[in-house]
Amino acid sequence: MARISIDIGGTFTDVVVDDGGRLSSVKVLTTPTAPEQGALDGVDRVLARLSLTPADITGVVHGTTLATNALIERRGAKTALVTTAGFRDVLEMRTEKRFDQYALNIELPEPLVPRPLRLGLRERILADGSVLHAPDDAEIDALAETLRGQAVEAVAIGFLHSYRNDTHEAYVAERLAGLLDPSVTICRSAEVSGEIREYDRFSTVCANASVRPLMARYLDRMVAALRERGFGGSVLMMLSDGALTTLEQAARFPVRLVEGGPAGGVALAAHVAREIGSRRTLSLDIGGTTAKICFIEDGQPRTTRNFEVARAWRDVKGSGLPVRVPTVELVEIGAGGGSIARIDRLGRLCVGPQSAGSEPGPAAYGRGGEDATVTDAHLTTGNIAAEGFAGGIIDLTPDRAPDAIARQVQAPLGMETVEAAAAGVVEMADETMANAARVHGVELGYDVAAFDLLVSGGGGALHGARIAEKLGIKRIIVPKDAGVGSAVGFLRSPVAFEWALTVIEPLEGLDVTALAGRIEGALAEVRDIVAGAVPGDRVVTAVKAELHYRGQGIDITLPLDTADLVAGLNGLGAAFEARYRAMQGFVLPHVAVELVSLSVTARERREETEPTPMPFPDDAPESESRAVFDGRAGEALTYSVVPREGMMAAPINGPAIIAEAQTTTLVRPGWTVRRMAAGHLLMERGA
Repeated sequence: MARISIDIGGTFTDVVVDDGGRLSSVKVLTTPTAPEQGALDGVDRVLARLSLTPADITGVVHGTTLATNALIERRGAKTALVTTAGFRDVLEMRTEKRFDQYALNIELPEPLVPRPLRLGLRERILADGSVLHAPDDAEIDALAETLRGQAVEAVAIGFLHSYRNDTHEAYVAERLAGLLDPSVTICRSAEVSGEIREYDRFSTVCANASVRPLMARYLDRMVAALRERGFGGSVLMMLSDGALTTLEQAARFPVRLVEGGPAGGVALAAHVAREIGSRRTLSLDIGGTTAKICFIEDGQPRTTRNFEVARAWRDVKGSGLPVRVPTVELVEIGAGGGSIARIDRLGRLCVGPQSAGSEPGPAAYGRGGEDATVTDAHLTTGNIAAEGFAGGIIDLTPDRAPDAIARQVQAPLGMETVEAAAAGVVEMADETMANAARVHGVELGYDVAAFDLLVSGGGGALHGARIAEKLGIKRIIVPKDAGVGSAVGFLRSPVAFEWALTVIEPLEGLDVTALAGRIEGALAEVRDIVAGAVPGDRVVTAVKAELHYRGQGIDITLPLDTADLVAGLNGLGAAFEARYRAMQGFVLPHVAVELVSLSVTARERREETEPTPMPFPDDAPESESRAVFDGRAGEALTYSVVPREGMMAAPINGPAIIAEAQTTTLVRPGWTVRRMAAGHLLMERGA
């Protein structure tokens, strides 16, 4: 049984085939105007190498940043918002909070739906779910006429308190569907994100409606092309929370795919962390366009239901569009191989967030790009070789890189050598990523130096050692197949689906029998979704409750026993007080405890298997060396170059380069690297 995973990134598309546990991979350049073309080219190449045909493939697992990019670049469908009369400006007013109190010129992202397309409808459901005013058919018909006149392609419906009672949303959606062209997509907020907080809910349903036509067309093209080649298996999509879902659910809720690609790198990191027993792991996935950071404890990544896209203000939290869906808690930094180096108005060297992407790409690609990038800097310093870059899909042009660095960095800064300027570019990229990890760790209350650094992506192993030095980390793991880590992570991910239920009720007086019935209904729904892709006997469920003292804004999440929901709900009060006391050192006995929401999850049960030991070669490879300019030393040092497949059991002391097809591991002076039995590399400082 062979499976394929496809990861479409901003610069590269990675394709990995798992043929009975044997992995084979290829990198191709992403084709931005038609992403499926690059992906299908990669599929054809890797299958030809293995003498397989699409008919031999039982399943395809796919992750993409297409939805994210469409939201950032505003390339979604022409979308209208139908909301409760008087509340159309919620998208503009947001939460009325300033993400920076002292900046007078803050910028916020433009709402996905412009004001003329935000239409009010006289209806009202109260906070307790009762109906105050039902929608009028004549008003709905007039609204449909307006939508037809504006030639909208998608309609988002978001009414007040529909998380309590969604009958009005359902009624209006059904009537509009009969009045509008069938090609117009209609999304309801209670279906997409049925939770309290109207701004987050309205923003999420607008995002889903905006990208749904685009994603539906893309997925149709991708699947049709695979079918034409003879593929007859299943297609699963990677969700933002690191799980897989069916094609049907992905097309219905494309907003859940926004972090699907990066989540694959986290899935790989979590899998490897469990495999080698790393209890505290910082995942760092560096691609061609961005770097992604996620903290993992005991093999489980941090997750959240709050995420932002299209941040408008220097990557500051609160300046983007909220998307309330389950996601791994990632921090994305605009620092990857294609990130452009420039001198800003104050004469400072900056790297990113602008990227050269795949078209035209870095100057060294020889595809028309003239901007100096991080890849150009690595080539100029000698960190990477011109031949065999990214598995041989590109032979870098050695003279273009230093020319670009000299023009954009060396000359403006008046530096003596182009190598020193290139080392400065790499150092700045390292500092940008290290600082993001440092700040995120402080926000979460972590001592970052106590974590292992697990690096993946084409650039992870190049930057890992210097970033670890900046963070005080002493151990680095470079997984097997790290260069295509996200695509490998897709293959390690289970099928799962999560749904949230808003409650907002005090525990005292809670109708636990009625709530248990509501939970059972939600469990049945998510179980059916997962059972559509895996056998029912492999589906397990879980429920988590979010609680707080009334009036507080910080929620505590607790697991709820699904074996006896009534007993589990009755025991939440004692469990909350025990957790609150452990966290704060006291409890508030005279303040009511509120059950805010419940998250209901169905997941494919997967058994962890022991990795197959990889034998070491009998003979050491012929020794090679390369001059690498070291920015800290201020001169070129001689690095030994060892192919990864030729590594012996004995450790290798830096400075050294471990070369492989999809990435390069830079072992800086003071570091030691050895290959573990499972094939992963372990780098240690001062060992």
